[in-house]
Amino acid sequence: MSRRTPALIAAAVLLPLALTACSTPEGDEPTGNKAAAKSDGFPYTVTNCGVTTTFKAPPKRVVTMNQHVTEIMLELGLTKSLVGTAYLDDKVLPKYAKDYASVPVIAKEYPSYEQVLATNPDFVYGGYASAFAAGDGRGREALKRSGIETRLNTESCAKADTPMQTLYEEVREVGRTFGVTDRAEAWIKQAEADNAATTKKLKNLKALPVFVYDSGDKTAFTAGGKGIGNELIKRAGGTNVFADLDKSFGDASWENVVARKPEAIVIYDYGSTTVEQKKKRLLSDPALADVPAIKNKRFAVMPLSDAVLGVRVPAAVEKLAAQLHPAATTS
Repeated sequence: MSRRTPALIAAAVLLPLALTACSTPEGDEPTGNKAAAKSDGFPYTVTNCGVTTTFKAPPKRVVTMNQHVTEIMLELGLTKSLVGTAYLDDKVLPKYAKDYASVPVIAKEYPSYEQVLATNPDFVYGGYASAFAAGDGRGREALKRSGIETRLNTESCAKADTPMQTLYEEVREVGRTFGVTDRAEAWIKQAEADNAATTKKLKNLKALPVFVYDSGDKTAFTAGGKGIGNELIKRAGGTNVFADLDKSFGDASWENVVARKPEAIVIYDYGSTTVEQKKKRLLSDPALADVPAIKNKRFAVMPLSDAVLGVRVPAAVEKLAAQLHPAATTS
């Protein structure tokens, strides 16, 4: 899954003017003036994965690459800013279906540089580092030279082990970039409440050892200890048996899967390989026969788009908790 391999973008130098703009408090402009309201919070300077950008106004023509960033835009009511989108892992949530259908899909997977330019965007928002693969001509520097600003979802470059806070900051910064701070803060407030409610339900429960099976045959491609996938398991009342893997996703040997004795297996659902095919592969492997989760056929299922840094996460925590601890979450 190369598209989900984290990569840092080269750091940029913050200009003095940007420092001044970044410190300008919101709300200084008269709220009764329509023109002033449009410029409220701008110029806005943000450093994203090493790239510093100053926005004098919200971007107007946006291309999104990867589902979770598309859904962030839709959740914040920014459909009319989208001139193109690409790369779904599964279906968008029903609440976004109508808005999503109004946006041109410029490529089934990643678009070429020429396909991006054909939409005449002023901003491109990528979900995984591979969205800006320089070798494919879509590097952030190349887009900048064409007058296009960019943003990379920060799960691809975050260093701090606070993924839920990283999610809140992702939504907050996108909200600031597009001048919809109130919408972003309202979403964050609701997400915090939803997370607190799930935590309360699971209080005093023993954490369940969990192995994530994304894909793989010779080795298991799984969720590591970095990123929102690991955080999701913890908040849902589990312990990721590969939390010591120092990345969001990575390969693990089947011998280690056996040795770590997971009591539940979370299957990521996406792509052409079905959940039933993945279960069959796990259940039919004689090397895994003594794994507790295999013995008890204890599986949980999550769409891949639930397990990356996007607006689905709070609901995904609750859904996974219901699969891992049904008695606690139905009471």
